[in-house]
Amino acid sequence: MSSQPSVTAHDVTALFSQGRLTAIPRKTARREQVLTHLAETLFTPEREYTEREVNEALLTVHDDFPALRRYLVTSGLLVRPRDGSSYRRAA
Repeated sequence: MSSQPSVTAHDVTALFSQGRLTAIPRKTARREQVLTHLAETLFTPEREYTEREVNEALLTVHDDFPALRRYLVTSGLLVRPRDGSSYRRAA
C-alpha cells in the first residue's frame, strides 16, 4: 500500500475545497501553516486594513472569520494597535 506523502509547511491545499477552507485545523502546528498561508495570500505587506476589510477577506475562505482573525492576531501574523483601529500583516 502506498501512504500519503507528508504535507510540507506550504502545502495546505489539501485543506481547501473550491478555494474555501474546509475546517480550521485543531492541531496547533497545522493551524499555524494555514494561518501563514492565509496571511501571505490575503494580505499585502505594508498595507493597513480596517477590521471590515479583514473580515471580508477571511469570509472568502471560511464562514468563521472571527476565529480566523483572532488566530491571525494571537499568532502574530496580523498586528493591530491597542485600540483595534487597523490591522497590518506582520513584517
